[in-house]
Amino acid sequence: MSLKDLKDVTYYDLNNEINIPVNGQIPLNKDQEALQAFLTQNVEPNTKKFASLKDRFDYLLANDYIETDFYHKYQFEFIQSLYAYLKSQNFHFKTFMAAYKFYAQYALRTNDNDYYLENYIDRVAMNALYFADGDEHLAMDLADEMIHQRYQPATPSFLNAGRKQRGELVSCFLIQTTDDMNTIGRTINSALQLSRIGGGVGINLSNLRGAGDPIKNIEGAASGVVPVMKLLEDSFSYSNQLGQRQGAGVVYLSVFHPDIIAFLSAKKENADEKIRLKTLSLGITVPDKFYELCRDNQNMYLFSPYDVEREYGVPFSYVDITKEYDNMVANDSIRKKQLPARELETEIGKLQQESGYPYIINIDTANRDNPIDGRIVMSNLCSEILQVQTPSTVDNTQTYVQMGRDISCNLGSTNIVNLMQSPDFGHSVETMVRALTFITDHSDIDVVPSIQNGNKLGHTIGLGGMGLHSFFAKNKMMYGDPDTIEFTNIYFMLLNYWTLVASNQIAKERHTTFYNFEKSAYADGSYFDKYTNQNGEFIPQSNKVKSLFKDIFIPTAEDWESLKQAVMKDGLYHQNRLAVAPNGSISYINDTTASLHPIINRIEERQEKKIGNIYYPAPYLSNETLPYYKSAYDTDMRKVIDVYAAAQQHVDQGMSMTLFMRSTIPEGLYEWKNGRTNKMTTRDLSILRNYAHKKGLKSIYYVRTFTDDEGEIGANQCESCVI
Repeated sequence: MSLKDLKDVTYYDLNNEINIPVNGQIPLNKDQEALQAFLTQNVEPNTKKFASLKDRFDYLLANDYIETDFYHKYQFEFIQSLYAYLKSQNFHFKTFMAAYKFYAQYALRTNDNDYYLENYIDRVAMNALYFADGDEHLAMDLADEMIHQRYQPATPSFLNAGRKQRGELVSCFLIQTTDDMNTIGRTINSALQLSRIGGGVGINLSNLRGAGDPIKNIEGAASGVVPVMKLLEDSFSYSNQLGQRQGAGVVYLSVFHPDIIAFLSAKKENADEKIRLKTLSLGITVPDKFYELCRDNQNMYLFSPYDVEREYGVPFSYVDITKEYDNMVANDSIRKKQLPARELETEIGKLQQESGYPYIINIDTANRDNPIDGRIVMSNLCSEILQVQTPSTVDNTQTYVQMGRDISCNLGSTNIVNLMQSPDFGHSVETMVRALTFITDHSDIDVVPSIQNGNKLGHTIGLGGMGLHSFFAKNKMMYGDPDTIEFTNIYFMLLNYWTLVASNQIAKERHTTFYNFEKSAYADGSYFDKYTNQNGEFIPQSNKVKSLFKDIFIPTAEDWESLKQAVMKDGLYHQNRLAVAPNGSISYINDTTASLHPIINRIEERQEKKIGNIYYPAPYLSNETLPYYKSAYDTDMRKVIDVYAAAQQHVDQGMSMTLFMRSTIPEGLYEWKNGRTNKMTTRDLSILRNYAHKKGLKSIYYVRTFTDDEGEIGANQCESCVI
């Protein structure tokens, strides 16, 4: 029997029976029956057997399944002890979906695809050994974090660690182009190369001159950004990881770019085929000035990037539009055109209703909260990466005349339910930081030198969280209530504190800091002011939250002062440390809810290729937790924004926050709907975007709409940052 010959299996049918109530109850026992059937009928007979652990590793090495370098950094006796510990922890998948997802997407198989070569313990061991890089103590710590599912490396890291035939360990990339043909050509080549090696690619087009701008003093010669977008979409379509999946990319444009209407129109269903974008994602960078002009119902000016760069001496993205807006309006040397700000705001809302796009990056918020010297100009395919970049200049031979700094994403996630049960929260976080540090240290994207340069200088990582709604439900807390906001505040404060402690310790050990540390708000200590001058904002207040953190160290203002002094003395190794990705299949393997947002359904329905529907019950679902699992589509999105805002104040990068809307809004959900149509309108989205901006969120990912015919618009198809 092999994986190719599976017949008469029962686990799919058993899993599907979860969706058939019995006496008004969800038959969760059917999922456990499906899990056991899957392990018995699929996994056990199709896992290659070995006489001993040594025989297994000899086979994997001899047949080029795993790399040799990391393996030879350990004595085999240690590997045996690592495995003995992992087996003693008695790990079991809790749901059919968790086991199915692991074996379908992560487990190493024979080259003929007939047999599994590893189970979950094997994959955890491979990650621990690989990321510890010969450090036995760290390898044991990592194994401990992963087998208890307190830490989850990003999908590319978890999947590829230790494999001989593997992709990159990093999740996604951010690059930008400047306003000349050489750089545009280099950007298209970079998109091809990055899509080939895996992950999603974010590209900033704001610096390109608009349609009708001059080329070599010939008026009206420039074609604008839309043709470049089409070239990029075709590039991603062509470079599709050997046909395994569609290449994925997102392009960002400033809301004050003269091509903004054409940019948005290219994603509309009724757009002309010559300009219509079918697969490329769209994002816009939105300065505070846009919100102000919309609020005051003013006309807005769109500025020629070509002229702005001539006047200011820097690319368009690097000009603070909110600060310079009036000066740019008054400057007759800058071409500009007008339109009503609310008209553009409505166009944004219409497209979000129709497609889920564009993502929104509140660029002034991101830069105002940025402790690093430099400017953030864009984000990534999932809107959670926000790091400083510098532009590159390329000559006629496609050689870098000026090497800029671009970005690769080195991501991992905490499982909130499980980390809250850690015997040592701080040590757990330090272990995770060290695992992520290995990834940034060993990432070498030489096909795009600007990314290679940015990673080398910044040592950036992005630790996030998943399972927030699981935690709330398990502890009988209603998503969005004051206690949940307070919990989120304290949890992410702790992540911030301990990642700073770990980064400072690594900098001290290596006598190395990230590039330009001395110019950062960490170096002068100002970053720490809100923590050292606090009035208990970051100490548990309610009895509920106090009880949740009763066994966990909570740093006081004095502890923050000590950390501040340590950082000012020895620095930080990592330029960036925290980011909350959207999560995806990996949250199922962790038997938890994705990211920080509410669940969609108590019994989630997943469409799997060639199989049909698979059903996944919400973690810890029971009669007791049922009331606390309200669908995101029935939740006031302001509550979701409030929860994310509680985390955002501690997260130095961004968070992939999705807005969940119904085409027909449930009665009483939003007070501004009273006496108006119950259909979702652009006004609803505008109110929520403004609320998110007011609450200090740096980004809004998809707007996901559940339609009256039970379809979904803007459902997350991103596979690059799903952790």
